Amino acid sequence: MLEPAYQADVVIVGAGVAGLSAAHRLTSQGVTVAVLEAAPGVGGRMSTEKVDGFRLDRIGQLLSTAYPELRLTPGLDGLVLRPFAPGVLLHGDGRHHRVDAPAGARSARGALRAVRALASAPRGVAGPGLVAASRRAAFRVLPGGGQGTVSRPARGAAPLGGAVDQARLGTALARFAHVPVERLLARPEVPAGQALAARGLPARTIDGFLRPLLAALLCDPALTTSSRCADLALRAFAGGRLCVPEGGAETLPELLAQTLPAGTVHTGVRVTSVATTSVTTAEHGEIRCRAVLLATDARTAAELLPGLRVPEFHPVTVVHHTTDDPPRTGSALLLDADRGGPVAHTAVISEVDPSRAPSGRALISSTVLGTPPSDLETAVRTHLARLYGTSTHRWETLAVHHTREAVPAMPAPHDLRRPVRLLAGLYVCGDHRDTSTVQGALHSAHRATTAILKDLGAAGSMHRADPTPTAQAA
Repeated sequence: MLEPAYQADVVIVGAGVAGLSAAHRLTSQGVTVAVLEAAPGVGGRMSTEKVDGFRLDRIGQLLSTAYPELRLTPGLDGLVLRPFAPGVLLHGDGRHHRVDAPAGARSARGALRAVRALASAPRGVAGPGLVAASRRAAFRVLPGGGQGTVSRPARGAAPLGGAVDQARLGTALARFAHVPVERLLARPEVPAGQALAARGLPARTIDGFLRPLLAALLCDPALTTSSRCADLALRAFAGGRLCVPEGGAETLPELLAQTLPAGTVHTGVRVTSVATTSVTTAEHGEIRCRAVLLATDARTAAELLPGLRVPEFHPVTVVHHTTDDPPRTGSALLLDADRGGPVAHTAVISEVDPSRAPSGRALISSTVLGTPPSDLETAVRTHLARLYGTSTHRWETLAVHHTREAVPAMPAPHDLRRPVRLLAGLYVCGDHRDTSTVQGALHSAHRATTAILKDLGAAGSMHRADPTPTAQAA
């Protein structure tokens, strides 16, 4: 019998969201694909630990309903996203302040009108009705984190500043929601922290809201990230809702894997070398193909292809607690405007996604960015007690997940469209080739598969006349 000339059209190395989404795009065009994953399961860093009925994300990056690739990626039709309460909940000056993102272009126009009216009114003339109108146009600020009532905060208490400052911020965010991506990418590029000062917003608004928000969105407390990447993050925040996948982060890659053709994904297969027409594995020898797509993390990709750039990384630590008497912050994402402790953001995540905790128990998930303090457990409990305004002494610690290389850094200058085609037959994708988000991982896979299909001229399988393969990696 003739030995087959190939065993798959394309071999994808890595079964994270980038590799799995690439497999969907290729198989939907009739291309045969083998996805090889060294780990026992799929998902890579998007993993979820199960402990006594709890579902605990290891990194827990925030998603946004405004991510285009969540809608465009084949295989994600059944994905259920659980949104946080609109906007965020800020803790500042010992109080909670609810900040709602503007709802589209009408909010921008309304906020702008309110700013002009307040600016032109004589001092002391802007009455309660006008102030209330400006708040409706931009944000609602609710002391105590209440869900259903609006009350006027104490003078100077809101981290955003006064009504005019809030309206200006609302205008800026509403504009972000609709500015074309290419216009954002054409802007001058500096570190995000430096760019904030050029936004024309008060220092109180920047320090009390934008810095903690961007730190949470970018996993970068120092805000050294490219201002272009920060602008994209603000655009997603302004144009959608922060959210998490129902059932834990792992449900997204698992859904992608489950909806691929049977036999596409092979776990427990370690790739030791790659070429344009084959990969070599530790357990199954050589696998021949017409093209290879590296969809691993940046460090593994560089080990297989020396010369690929390895970025710096942002470490992330997630601390999970449970209690039967949860804080009354609802499904809000809570940020510390004062930045008075190690916790960058926290939420009663079981209020956002009830499937993450057993009945009668609450799950509080808190994220620490950067190098965690040596007394992490004590420092986090102390900080959470202050943020939530309740005792955390009896909270049970379920898990502490520290990931040293959690998120690839994106310092300025950052190429958001790093090449995915290295040469004909060899491609690479992942969040390290785009933005360090799930959107970036999916978009890099989109770009890579477009290049593969163009190079191979694939309207269907490229090898219909070739003999049927007799062996594949298990």
